[in-house]
Amino acid sequence: MALLEVIAMSAADAKHAEAGGADRLELVGTMEDDGLSPAPDLIEKVRLVTTIQVRPMLRLRPGFGTDGGEVTRLKGLIASYLDAGADGVVLGFLNGANQVDAEVVTELVGDGDVPYTFHRAIDHCLDQHRAWRAVKSLPGRLTHVLTAGSAIDVDRGLSDLIARATSDPDIAKLTMAGGGLLPEHVPWLVRAGIHAFHVGSRARPGGSYKAYVDADLVHSWRSLIDDEIAHERRRLAAAH
Repeated sequence: MALLEVIAMSAADAKHAEAGGADRLELVGTMEDDGLSPAPDLIEKVRLVTTIQVRPMLRLRPGFGTDGGEVTRLKGLIASYLDAGADGVVLGFLNGANQVDAEVVTELVGDGDVPYTFHRAIDHCLDQHRAWRAVKSLPGRLTHVLTAGSAIDVDRGLSDLIARATSDPDIAKLTMAGGGLLPEHVPWLVRAGIHAFHVGSRARPGGSYKAYVDADLVHSWRSLIDDEIAHERRRLAAAH
């Protein structure tokens, strides 16, 4: 089963995303600095209008670093999000050497039951092989790694996404492709074994975050992804 995640910033976004067939929401308070944390009461409002999974962004400042004082605040924010009805969180932190900060992630999620996505911080690591080794060894319930395969967008990172996914089934299973994802990327990614996709501005009229998520645009992504997965299954069945 393919996963379609849509960025939401309001209850209206959430309602339209679910109507279009989204499976999960990445909930942000603002898209400034590539997405910052929402207020807990936004999760409560979203929960009143939607039943799909909700994962709020856990990020309070630009960049991907944090410090001890903020980690304490982030831990409190996770508890508030879960109390408000969130199903998990989206997070990703790097240390001063632009490596995955496993220590911070461990402090935040530990060996607990909170499902989480490691977001595009990974695309900003200097050594991608090392970054993926670190991410794969993170504790807790890591379900996806949101990545464009490059620090810019999926178009620039498509070859790397495909190569990494085809070389390691575990990476293919973890990968959620997103960050400038275009419809023409989907067939190639599906063929590489990637079945999770993340859509932001392209689920909105004019590709603008000033517009609400549009159910018809979400539905077009839902249909495209499902059709490509069905096609790939038929292709594999015929090959055997």
